[in-house]
Amino acid sequence: MPRTDAQDRGNRGEDAAVAYLEKLGYRILHRNFTFGRLELDIVAKDGKELVFVEVKTRSSSRYLAPEDALTENKQALLRRAADAYFQVCVRDLTPCRFDVIAIVDDGVEMEIRHIKNAFT
Repeated sequence: MPRTDAQDRGNRGEDAAVAYLEKLGYRILHRNFTFGRLELDIVAKDGKELVFVEVKTRSSSRYLAPEDALTENKQALLRRAADAYFQVCVRDLTPCRFDVIAIVDDGVEMEIRHIKNAFT
């Protein structure tokens, strides 16, 4: 099945988010961690803090900013995915947070906004 423009844009957005985080000194632990139907886009370490990063990429923010697509339902799914990550990958109590990287990629320029502690 051929990839869609939205899938390609999403992959470019995730690649850009990883490069952005690495430039800030984050250590990337996992990309696209899945547990059943749950998924975390990026799991990283910022110092001693574990960071679950949701990447939202749009071609335009004219109608909806990328971060506005993070609904309460999506936040609940991300919390469940983070719980699964702790069960599978983390052996101790580690402080964590949820960040959002909002990207507008119009095909010419890419604007990146990093929202730390986007939700709890």
